[in-house]
Amino acid sequence: MRAVWNGAISFGLVNIPCSLFSGEQKNDLKFNLLDSRDENRIRYERINEETGEEVPWNQIVKAFEFKDDQYVLLTDEDFERADVEASKTIDIETFIEREELELKYLEKPYYIQAKKGGEKAYVLLRDALNETQKIAIARVVIRTREHLAAIYTSGEILILNLIRFSQELRSEDKIDAPKKVKVTKKEMDMAVQLIETMTEEWVPDSYEDEYRKALMELISKKAEGIEVEVEEEEEGDTSKVVDIMDLLQQSVQTQEKENKKTKKRKSS
Repeated sequence: MRAVWNGAISFGLVNIPCSLFSGEQKNDLKFNLLDSRDENRIRYERINEETGEEVPWNQIVKAFEFKDDQYVLLTDEDFERADVEASKTIDIETFIEREELELKYLEKPYYIQAKKGGEKAYVLLRDALNETQKIAIARVVIRTREHLAAIYTSGEILILNLIRFSQELRSEDKIDAPKKVKVTKKEMDMAVQLIETMTEEWVPDSYEDEYRKALMELISKKAEGIEVEVEEEEEGDTSKVVDIMDLLQQSVQTQEKENKKTKKRKSS
């Protein structure tokens, strides 16, 4: 696995030499674009708008337009030179309680690996975070952009998770939340009971991308020349008044039966 960033965590006066490794593993299906008339591949070209000639990748550079049609060309070294210290340092600015970080702010995880000489400081930060049940809030520059990040523990390793700046999230005030809706105590008790019956230990490996799996099965059938029929789902009538209490009771009963079946399978 290749490191995407190398530098150090600045923890007060303590420096922890480390590397970042992407915690994501993309399993997206890749599709080609074809001309529907003859099924030939469609190719994109990088064309010089003045000469009309194709430009090879090694001749393409980044540029900033500071006036109409006037550009400043920038190299990778220029981006690093802009702030050498920031580009090589994960600067911890503060610590917060774990529950203070809302899930909506989480963006992309990276695994932090200590470099030689940084092992003791790494363990010290990791264990101190566990002891205090806190999360570190830091700034880091990755690929020419500054990010806000959270550092927290996962087992014996530290994870850096990029988090969104508040300005990157749209205001919740523009979303209409249901108002003046009365919920009875009986309905609430039943809803809580349903949540409890559906609660189980979180096992990430037990989940898979069902849509990707179904799409691959459909692709396999079409590749074999098997015609795939699409079943049209009937739209429910949302104007009907439903008895929520009845639905909750049915849901609880169904879930309890499922739980009993699961227990039997595990015990056998």
